[in-house]
Amino acid sequence: MEPENAYETELKFQQYEDDAIGFVLRLARALHTYGYSADRLEAVLVKTSVRLGLVSQFFSTPTSIFVAFGEQDRQHTFLIRVEPGEVNLGKLADLDVVTGKVLSGDLSPAKGSSRIDAIIATPHEYSSALRVLAFGVASATSSRFLGGGWKEILISAGIGLMIGLLSLLAGRSQSFGRVFEPVAAFAASAAAAALTFTVGPFAISNATLAGLIVLIPGLTLTTAMSELSTRNLVSGTARLSGALVLFMTIGFGVALGAQIVSSTIGAPHIANPTVLPIWTETVALAIAPFAFMVLLRAHLIDAGWIVFAGALAVVGSRLGTRALGPELGLFVGALTIGLASNLIARYRDRPAAITLVPGLILLVPGSIGFRSLASLLDKQVISGIDTAFKMTLMAVALVAGMLIANTVVPSRRTLG
Repeated sequence: MEPENAYETELKFQQYEDDAIGFVLRLARALHTYGYSADRLEAVLVKTSVRLGLVSQFFSTPTSIFVAFGEQDRQHTFLIRVEPGEVNLGKLADLDVVTGKVLSGDLSPAKGSSRIDAIIATPHEYSSALRVLAFGVASATSSRFLGGGWKEILISAGIGLMIGLLSLLAGRSQSFGRVFEPVAAFAASAAAAALTFTVGPFAISNATLAGLIVLIPGLTLTTAMSELSTRNLVSGTARLSGALVLFMTIGFGVALGAQIVSSTIGAPHIANPTVLPIWTETVALAIAPFAFMVLLRAHLIDAGWIVFAGALAVVGSRLGTRALGPELGLFVGALTIGLASNLIARYRDRPAAITLVPGLILLVPGSIGFRSLASLLDKQVISGIDTAFKMTLMAVALVAGMLIANTVVPSRRTLG
């Protein structure tokens, strides 16, 4: 009977190993799709594999993941082809729960794989109408942060709602999705310029930029700098190139829209925005995190913590700017939100990304990159290059703050 028992034991071990490999592969695809950067993704997958008794290596790029299991001379290699997806904080939180249960032994890897498949198949928590509304609210509050008056805020909200509707169409049509950003930029620029002939003069640049704020790849740029800083050179370079191309396509759409309106209707009427009282910015700061919570699909249970983290990030950045200047001010803001997010994650046993990503969105220098490109398109080369350099310094400051925060307060046991 001993040979049979040994054979059965080997079969059970092989089955467990196959189930563990299947779980890791599903987790890798899901985390990549829902917004994990290469450095965080590889760290989580290595930690998970070690806990499951697997020998593994991982290599992540923005469009693919290479996974090798086994010793070097007896490896089994897998290629996972993926498309960069939108950040989904709710599903990241659900994946964290499943991963924690698998690593603690409460769930088998096979059942964990089934749970991951169910999470991926679950419909989004928020309706399409609410997401469109979130586009408008995010644009309106961003206009106030950028110094807009009441007219700019209302027009930005309208442009944001229009882009939200276009995003629904982009989600249903793959061909339109590929040109969504430049088309949205064209529509926003043309609408803003044309509205000056009906509602009177206003700050077109403020309304256009605030309307497009959700599409500006500031977070992508920051993620790319983080990957380069952690020696994930291939992924960081590819993501950085993608962000720069997206900046250019958005800039092209804005320039085309403004030029067509100028050629057909006439030069738009521009005026400086009205200065609003300081309490309006406080209201905008309280509202903005809710909009980004919907756009990032976080669970309602995390709403209070997201608002708190967003306020903490902005206050830390403002205090740092007053004391150290704008670049180092962003460093202080990133350090503050990084430390707070890691502490909150440990306290609540939830992923730090739930509060970190919305907080960073309020800090990322995407608007500065847009202004740099606008200056270059307007043939103001020196101003454009100077602004682009400031954007790069700010992105580096953000990354430095996050890396130091992760060193001072390490990530959690599961998804970090």
